[in-house]
Amino acid sequence: MKAKILSILRETDGYISGQQLCEKFHVSRTAVWKVIEQLKAEGYQIEAVRNRGYHLEKSPDVMWPAEIESLLDTEWAGRNVLYFSEADSTNTRAKRLGEEGAVHGTLIVAERQTEGKGRRGRRWESPSGSSIYMSILLRPDVLPNQAPMLTLVMAQSVTEAVRRTTGQEALIKWPNDIVVNGKKVCGILTEMSTEMEWINYIVIGVGINVNTENFPSELAETATSLYLENGEKHCRAPLIAEIMKQFEKDYEMFLRIGDLSGMQERYNRLLVNRGREVRVLEPGDTCEGQAIGINETGELLIRTGNGETRAVYAGEVSVRGIYGYV
Repeated sequence: MKAKILSILRETDGYISGQQLCEKFHVSRTAVWKVIEQLKAEGYQIEAVRNRGYHLEKSPDVMWPAEIESLLDTEWAGRNVLYFSEADSTNTRAKRLGEEGAVHGTLIVAERQTEGKGRRGRRWESPSGSSIYMSILLRPDVLPNQAPMLTLVMAQSVTEAVRRTTGQEALIKWPNDIVVNGKKVCGILTEMSTEMEWINYIVIGVGINVNTENFPSELAETATSLYLENGEKHCRAPLIAEIMKQFEKDYEMFLRIGDLSGMQERYNRLLVNRGREVRVLEPGDTCEGQAIGINETGELLIRTGNGETRAVYAGEVSVRGIYGYV
């Protein structure tokens, strides 16, 4: 009921009476009053005026289930939210829940991670109180070789959500980073449990530097936050809700088509690599050329110096002007 009351308070321009809330939820005035008092204790600024009712003036920057659920506009994505003040990593928690049978679309959110991880086992700095650390559990009916495309689906969804929510010109660095003004603000990590020809579950983890005010010296040249780029603090729950809304749409399109052709044009418009000279580092091989964009299966197309077009399935991509490659 707390999330539903929050949602109604947000949707109401003026005041809503306690009696209206009682009738809406078939509960007593005392039950409504208790929820309102609990919300106030949690940091919500709610004005109560006799004979008029309640009015929500301001929400705290929290990622609690009721806050996220009150903002969601989805059928299944994020509808089951689990919040941790501290977790080893949200991907690790999501995988445990996957083994235990948690439902498709379950969202795990943590205020802080003690063992945050990025691509290829790198450590992801996960301080408390300023960033988004979340993972969504999926149970798609696709083949294992289609699963890596979901990293690109999430990258597309995050980028568009960041743009709409903050107004910042976020771009995608293939395959799993989001950048603003040439610096990384978000990393995405996809893991899965599979059998030979089917998927048990997929976990997609997203880490976003939202209100981080500073970074260690070894990261300051390559990492940034949404706050550092425009000087504005952002509440995190609305961004999470917008990501879930966009991801649900993009994910369902991916399932209908079976590849990325439905979002390929949108993705390429937001691809920071496109039209730039890149160096692709793969085990035992290095390739340089100009990035053209992705194909329908998410491979990065590179036009090499001899005029050939090469499709890169996986690799560490360095782009001129980004991450120190000049």
